Parts: sequence; C-alpha cells; structure tokens
Amino acid sequence: MTTNLLDFDLDGLAAFCERLGEKRFRATQLFRWIHQRGEGDFDRMSDLAKSLREKLKTCAAVQALAVISEHQSSDGTVKWLFDVGAGNAVEAVFIPEDDRGTLCVSSQAGCAVGCRFCSTGHQGFSRNLTTAEIIAQLWYAEHQLRKRLGTSERVISNVVMMGMGEPLQNYAALVPALRVMLDDHGYGMSRRRVTVSTSGVVPMIDRLATDCPVALAVSLHAPNDPLRDNLVPLNRKYPIDELMDACNRYLEHAPRDFITFEYCMLDGVNDQPEHAQQLVALVRRHARSGVWCKFNLIPFNPFPASGLHRSAPQQVAAFARILSDAGIVTTVRKTRGDDIDAACGQLAGEVQDRTRAVERMAKRRTIAIQPVGLPTHSNNKEA
Repeated sequence: MTTNLLDFDLDGLAAFCERLGEKRFRATQLFRWIHQRGEGDFDRMSDLAKSLREKLKTCAAVQALAVISEHQSSDGTVKWLFDVGAGNAVEAVFIPEDDRGTLCVSSQAGCAVGCRFCSTGHQGFSRNLTTAEIIAQLWYAEHQLRKRLGTSERVISNVVMMGMGEPLQNYAALVPALRVMLDDHGYGMSRRRVTVSTSGVVPMIDRLATDCPVALAVSLHAPNDPLRDNLVPLNRKYPIDELMDACNRYLEHAPRDFITFEYCMLDGVNDQPEHAQQLVALVRRHARSGVWCKFNLIPFNPFPASGLHRSAPQQVAAFARILSDAGIVTTVRKTRGDDIDAACGQLAGEVQDRTRAVERMAKRRTIAIQPVGLPTHSNNKEA
C-alpha cells in the first residue's frame, strides 16, 4: 500500500521514516523537499541517501489532487476546483493583495452545518477531507504560483480555513495540516497568519486552544439566539452565550489579542440598527477587558436557493457606524472573485453540476504524482 506523504506533519513523517529504519534528520530533509521546494519526485531529492529514495519509491508518494478547472477573476483572484474522488470536488481560492497573498482552503467536501446564506451548505455533506487533501490545496497553489511568477520566494503568506466545510468538525485531519503550515521546515507561517473559521463548535474551540492555537474567526451572523438558530442551525446546540464564553477562553491561548466575528449582511434579516445595537450589548456583556473582538461585515453573495438578498451599501455603512461608534473595531470585507463564484459563501455552489465531469476524468486517467513543473490542471485580507 502506498502512503501519501502529504498526510504527515513532521512528527508523523519522522515516525514513518523510523519504520523504514531511518533517523529523524532524514524526515526533516524529506519534509523540506516536499513542502519548501514542492518536489514530488524522490529521484530529484539529491541530498537523500539513494537507499532511502529506493525505499520511498516502493511504499510512498507525494500524491497531489487533480485540478478539474481553474478560473482567474478580473481582480487577480484565482479559484481551483480539485477532484477528491467518488464524484466529489472541493475548491480553493487565492486572493492577492499588495502586502499578502491569502489562500482560502477547504476542509470538507460539502458541509453539514447548513447555514442559510452559504451555497456550500445547500450542497449537503459528502465527507471529511484527509490531512493530505487539505495540505494538497496549499502544496499545489504555492508551487504553481511560484512557477508562474518565476520566483523561489513564498507567494502565500496567509491561510484561512474558510473554504468548503466546518474545519472543527474535521478536527483529526485539521490539526496535523495546521502544524505543517506552521512548521519552519514546511511553510513557516506565523500563527497570526493562519486562521480557522468556525460556525461555533464550542468543545473543539477549547481543544484547538491547547492543541494548536492559531487565529480564530467565528461565523456569528446574528446578535440573538432566535435569529441565529434560523441562520446557523448549529446555534441550537451551542447558543451564543456559550460560544462567547468559549471565545474568551480561547483568547488566553490565541496568537492575537482579539477574536474576529464574521457577519454576513442580509437585507431585512440581520442588518437593522436594532441588530447592531444588540451586538454592541452582546460584546459588552462578554468583555473581560478592553477591545477583545473585531467585526468583519461581509456583503452577501446571492444564490437562487437561499431566498436572501444583499444589504444595500448604505445599510452596511450605517450598521458599521453603530459598531464603530461603540468602540468596536469594524471592517467591511471587500468582495473578491465574485465574477468566478469565488467570493465568500459561493464556493462549490455548482459542484454537484460538475460531478459528471469529475467522474469522466477519473475514468480517463489515474491521478499520479508529478513534479511541480508538470501541472495537472485541465484548463487553460487576512481574516
């Protein structure tokens, strides 16, 4: 059986190498080749002992995901659709900025949470991704972008786990993937520049705080339980006050001194002045000291099945003003990639329609590991 080396953080890869009779420093060398250089061909890993390379060829691979399609927005945003087998596909989105490059990564094929305003939730849930499938999105995007830009320098500076799925409902695969992103021998990212977004899985927020604390973003979207029950069904299990308490506990371990609350602006649903005032009261009620959170207001990206509409810009501005005047740091997210369905809440809205194409691809070829120089694609703000 072939082992996909993208499934391992450094400790896991060291244990794998030990089973092959190799010392830990060999795992470190191998880890660097895979993640820092994007190499998938063992024969090209020149400083590995030939005996190790021969062993690896018999039992291991750096197994990438097949790219079904790639689209580039007029604003420079790039979206990839990856085949994860059995008719399932996931999407990753690269968002270039002047001072950073952010990759939005998926953690599940579909999503079981079912938020009303999210097209992925309307698709339904298929399965959790493996650690390898999570990391493969970063592995491909980073080294493909380097090749295109003609650089050996890191292109992706930030990762946000805000793609398809609820990351904390795939905890066992998520944490090793985060460790690969953070490892100096891997992608060397700061904990402040890796963000996990959650709809509010309270027990897993507490676990993440001790296992691998990175920046945390919470999909709040409502100031009270009755409204949030309707928009984010998970709230029925973990109500707002429980969620706020978990966020405060997380702050004791977090790399930042604030939690980001995401708030999708829905016309006539959650965007009225009284909703903003209720948010101010909620934040003050749970504040232990000073500024402990910030709000990111997100323009809704409509899709037919939702029955919802985007708040008018002046309504968003008035809402933001109420929060800001109360001393709450508030930003309005700039919509990126909406012309290629890559904006927030749009990911995989058409994935089910593409299933037949995925299945045809699977029949035509077996997905093999290729060096970064041989791309497999078939088409032409930090949170």
